[in-house]
Amino acid sequence: MTQSTVRADVRRFPAEFVWGVSTASYQIEGAVAEDGRKPSIWDTFSHTPGRVDKGDTGDVADDHYHRYREDVALMSELGVQAYRFSIAWPRIVPDGSGATNEAGLDFYRRLVDELLGAGITPFPTLYHWDLPQPLEDAGGWGNRDTAERFAEYAGVVMAALGDRLPAVITLNEPWCTAFLGYGSGVHAPGRTEPATALTAAHHLNLAHGLAADRIRAERPGTDVSIALNLHLIRPATDSAADQDAARQIDGVANRVFLEPLLAGRYPQDVLADTASVTDWAFVRDGDLAAIGGRVDTLGVNYYSPTYVAAWDGQGEQESADGHASGAGTPWPGADRVQFPRLPGHRTDMDWLVDASGLSDTLTRVHREYPSTPLVVTENGAAYPDVVSADGVVHDADRIAYLQGHIGAVADAIEAGADVRGYYLWSFLDNFEWSFGYSKRFGLVHVDYESLVRTPKDSAGFYRDVIAAGGLRVT
Repeated sequence: MTQSTVRADVRRFPAEFVWGVSTASYQIEGAVAEDGRKPSIWDTFSHTPGRVDKGDTGDVADDHYHRYREDVALMSELGVQAYRFSIAWPRIVPDGSGATNEAGLDFYRRLVDELLGAGITPFPTLYHWDLPQPLEDAGGWGNRDTAERFAEYAGVVMAALGDRLPAVITLNEPWCTAFLGYGSGVHAPGRTEPATALTAAHHLNLAHGLAADRIRAERPGTDVSIALNLHLIRPATDSAADQDAARQIDGVANRVFLEPLLAGRYPQDVLADTASVTDWAFVRDGDLAAIGGRVDTLGVNYYSPTYVAAWDGQGEQESADGHASGAGTPWPGADRVQFPRLPGHRTDMDWLVDASGLSDTLTRVHREYPSTPLVVTENGAAYPDVVSADGVVHDADRIAYLQGHIGAVADAIEAGADVRGYYLWSFLDNFEWSFGYSKRFGLVHVDYESLVRTPKDSAGFYRDVIAAGGLRVT
């Protein structure tokens, strides 16, 4: 094929664009009681009857702890350039504070060495929801001290591994930690306390700021990121009431993190909207100075748009697309809002497929914070995958989803957004939180009985995208 033909047939990305895959510790590692690891809130939550589908737990998961070499070899076969994984806090500082567990650090040393040996850049996340249980017993993210303990833990990791880590993500999806963990209670630790959810959101922002300072003190020059699951909020209609409902949800979904992290302030409308829930007295003098300006690259996780409408309090409140309403809402201060279900193709998570939402999200952040580089740290889809008689998983729906969403990243870049990488969720099928093992997001199928890995058709698709440096135009 000539160079001119390549250019004609491939929608190319910038030469320095990074193609990666993502996973998380509790979802794939297993080995929950080995080599000094102690329980996290997800160990406790998953072992609590009724919390997780079919009573599934992450006790074994994909057994990545013992099979990491096999998994890195599979990544290498796909041509993956970087691997976003998370480090389990309860492996490193099992009690949340105090003694460091060297055996836990040794596992990540081995993993990082394996990745580097395969030419794959390690891109760790320090917190992907597995808070050490003793810290939850002391109040969890509702306790300001947890932010301090997180910064200490970040310093331990960087002292041990930072010489081989060009970039680090502090927190994954603090919205989920705060509002699903302490608001709706559908995630660990399973609390339904709207005021605590807002307190937790602030302490997570503070934890990022404090950890960023510790990371840079240990390893100057490290690129510090945070991964936000930014909600693409759209009003259901053009009515003023629906637009205001969308504004309220955008506040507690997006701006409660974006503005303190990138602009050093909390939005005044968010403070007003949530005044009936909390007085925000947990924000102390100096906190916003400690939070703001400590993001080198912003990670963006996107799966599906969110449509919002006003609710007059009469009749049944719509709560489609996985959004809880009424008691246990993840949206404190927005009890007159509903989430209508729009028609369209949906994933196995019942999430509406709309790739334009990804380009809209990236261009919005670029427009509002133009000096902040972006990376898509999660994007993917769950479908009811089965291994066919030919021994292959033919996941055409996932390939179509990825085709559309990778194209949306290209659209955003062409519109001027500084997007520097794409990390597909997920490399492996895994423990999908409260859904247990019932939802499969992976490029690689995992038989949970035998733990045999089988790359799906989508793995071949992604391998070809990486090799071509972009999407082939058909």
